[in-house]
Amino acid sequence: MNTLKVLFVPAEFEALTPADLTEATCVVFDVLRATSTMVAALNNGALGIVPVATIEAAVRLHELDRDVLLAGERHGIRIRAAQTGGIDFAFGNSPREFTADKVARKTIVTTTTNGTRALRACLGAENVFAASFANLNATAARIRDLRPDQLLLVCSGTGSEVSFEDALCAGALADLLWNDTFASDHADSAHIARSVYRKHQNDLEGAMQHASNARRLLALPDLAADVDFCLDRDTADFAAVLGSDGTVRKAQPFL
Repeated sequence: MNTLKVLFVPAEFEALTPADLTEATCVVFDVLRATSTMVAALNNGALGIVPVATIEAAVRLHELDRDVLLAGERHGIRIRAAQTGGIDFAFGNSPREFTADKVARKTIVTTTTNGTRALRACLGAENVFAASFANLNATAARIRDLRPDQLLLVCSGTGSEVSFEDALCAGALADLLWNDTFASDHADSAHIARSVYRKHQNDLEGAMQHASNARRLLALPDLAADVDFCLDRDTADFAAVLGSDGTVRKAQPFL
């Protein structure tokens, strides 16, 4: 039976094994802000984004290729020289930073607290997508084309906890796919996420009062605008796929 399931907390994606992923398609959400930022960068012409788990891994890739741009955060703030041993990252994790004049035709290496770890945890899956409200319909369309046997909606979370905004976005995707025949078995987790979304779908901005990550960003003048930016729906017309080489790119049309 084909299943639709949501993983809410990091402990769940960290526990994934190759056997769990053999026939799985994974969709990773880090709405505030990693996957929203990846979609924004690709939408503005970036060639690809390489998610890595640690600052050290990002710096090593930059040493191998000085043309790649470094991006990422710890505790929501851009990574600086004091954390790397000498190099400031070009970007933090704000999607508004990744403008076309800065990222067009560039490859970006990024490390974030949770989102990049979630993506890497899914690398053994048959298909892996980075999703946000910005490319939700495009991601749903791609999944309909694939008709996966197992669909895992992976919430990156905040720290070690569930994040309201990721559950909300996972629920929105579940809602789009709910009546598709390939998703014939909805796990309890999918029902929960969909119920959360359907309750708040007409006021996503108001729903952010329930999201600790959103409240934290809204309290920071330089980052407050990220919240509304990340709630904008379907501003990108492509699915973002994590390839076997570990790079997130725009999904290419099926031949």
